[in-house]
Amino acid sequence: MNNTPIKVIVVSISILLFSCKNQRMQNNSSNKQVITVSILPQKTFIEKIAGDDFYVNILLPPGASPASFTLLPSQLKDISMSKIWMRVGYIGFEFSWRDKIEQANSNMKVLDLSEGLDLISTENISQGDSKSAGGINPHIWLSPKMVKQMSRRITDELSILKPEKKGEYEANYEKFCQEIDALDAEIINMLELYQGKTVIIFHPILTYYARDYGLVQEPLEPGGKEPTPQRMTEVINMAKAGNIRVIYIQSEIDREQAGIFAEEVNGKIIEINPLSPEWSDNLKEITRIITENFN
Repeated sequence: MNNTPIKVIVVSISILLFSCKNQRMQNNSSNKQVITVSILPQKTFIEKIAGDDFYVNILLPPGASPASFTLLPSQLKDISMSKIWMRVGYIGFEFSWRDKIEQANSNMKVLDLSEGLDLISTENISQGDSKSAGGINPHIWLSPKMVKQMSRRITDELSILKPEKKGEYEANYEKFCQEIDALDAEIINMLELYQGKTVIIFHPILTYYARDYGLVQEPLEPGGKEPTPQRMTEVINMAKAGNIRVIYIQSEIDREQAGIFAEEVNGKIIEINPLSPEWSDNLKEITRIITENFN
């Protein structure tokens, strides 16, 4: 019997496995301590404070939807080497996959960055239902005020992992706070003339942003579920009465239901990306888009 094809397959598999391992070694070539985070903006916050001192493992890949998150076998390796998992707090997949993630590394510290923040629950929302998990809206990273508080805890944890860098991290944190304050002031100025204005959005990602800057957010999608005909009619009538012709959606969300709304009000769909790693520039861009469409 000729074993050549089998040998070729075995060699090919070995080369592939070595290549994957080698790629992972290149990704973390300096044997940096590993930190796992849930979403891309968290990586940005860590780098603002610690530069590239750590290898940051991101659970939700760029362009992926939190609603369809699946833990990949390739991610388990990075999780197994992680010193800490910095959770956002109430993103749905953080709850549904928590056991699997923690089982991959029983020594990994789990930090909930939402602890101590002024969170918005479904009971605090007059229109629609913005829960993603635990009855709490999770989109805290779209509020500069919240990010400032989260960054304080991130700085403390990074200083524990690298105590010799504590002074540098504290200085970087103060610098980042100044950047956040400047961003906050710029957004306040941009939205000064639009206090109380309504923003219609498919999924309630701007809940904390709207609270910070005096806007009214009306989500079409209640509680992560497809809009009911009653809710669709309610929001369409509201839009017509207020001459609102824009609905905002996340870039990874299906446009079908938003398209029905836009057609009914003779309006348009505008995509925004709440998960952009360019956190500061992205918030300014979202604000610019909103103000342009108020005019």
